[in-house]
Amino acid sequence: MRFFLLVLAFMVSGCATTQPDAVLRGDPLDVMFLQMMLPHHQQGVEMVALAKDRARNEDLRMLAAAIEQTQATEAETMRNWLTSWGEPLTAPPDSHAGHGGMRESDPEEVGRLSALRGAEFDQRLLNVMIAHQDDAVQMARWETGSGANQEVKALADRIDKSRTAQIAMMKTFLGKV
Repeated sequence: MRFFLLVLAFMVSGCATTQPDAVLRGDPLDVMFLQMMLPHHQQGVEMVALAKDRARNEDLRMLAAAIEQTQATEAETMRNWLTSWGEPLTAPPDSHAGHGGMRESDPEEVGRLSALRGAEFDQRLLNVMIAHQDDAVQMARWETGSGANQEVKALADRIDKSRTAQIAMMKTFLGKV
């Protein structure tokens, strides 16, 4: 009986996987992943866009441009899924706090980065983006293990692999700053 009540409580809380009909609307876990990842992507795009005229390292500028394009494209895909499912693009504040939330870089970081140029900018951007991309990897791994929608899980898998590779590349850049 306790097991049944636990399962029922889990389902009512919105944390359990729903029936196949709901997957067409957007499984609550997939929706949560997308709603948390969208602002994370937008923040990442905002930060790497600064590298165009501030970074000294040409390889870092190229990586930043690739990150900007990739994350903008992924964000558009996420917005399209949420919209087609009739879901809001953002969740109410603190609605996912019980699930750990999605850490974001300090919102004031963009302002700090904007004030820097050259090697100092490169080092700060690399450190911030390594942490930022690691947060994306952790969230993507959660989605691949818990999500229901195969397309969303495939996106999460691509995010995991690409961000892991980006982190490795950025770590090598840190040694050259």
